[in-house]
Amino acid sequence: MKPDTTTAMYELIAQIKDTLPFDDVGADFCSDTCSGCSLKLIDFIALEVDEWEYRLKQHKVPNFNDINKLANMAKKIHTVLIKNNLI
Repeated sequence: MKPDTTTAMYELIAQIKDTLPFDDVGADFCSDTCSGCSLKLIDFIALEVDEWEYRLKQHKVPNFNDINKLANMAKKIHTVLIKNNLI
């Protein structure tokens, strides 16, 4: 059985938090190779995740487009972090 969209969004947020290095952001976060500002990207995705956590607590029900948009955003940021040798 497939989860409802609210459960799917909670699972996506948990996966994003487990995968991306939110806690490792520091002075040495910027590397020599840079194909996008990793610090700004982590801040951006953290804001998006926080916003969705707030919306879910307010009982906003996400649709499939919301889930897909957040997932694609996280995938792109993950790819940039890999290119920058941070993951």
